[in-house]
Amino acid sequence: MKTPKSEIDKRYEDKHKEERKAAHAVWGTSMNREDFEELNKFLKVNHIRKVQLIYTGWEALKEQYKKS
Repeated sequence: MKTPKSEIDKRYEDKHKEERKAAHAVWGTSMNREDFEELNKFLKVNHIRKVQLIYTGWEALKEQYKKS
């Protein structure tokens, strides 16, 4: 009998968990719901990924603090 895709995926995820944790980080943060919804709408309308927002903001802050 064929193994279900969900079981195959789970085995893959379990096997590569440490590798993923070493390569990526997740910030568990929260913000005001109204701001969150406005931000998500803005990102969607402008086809911007959240990770792009983070990197762009980070670069802008580095420039701002470099001038200080």
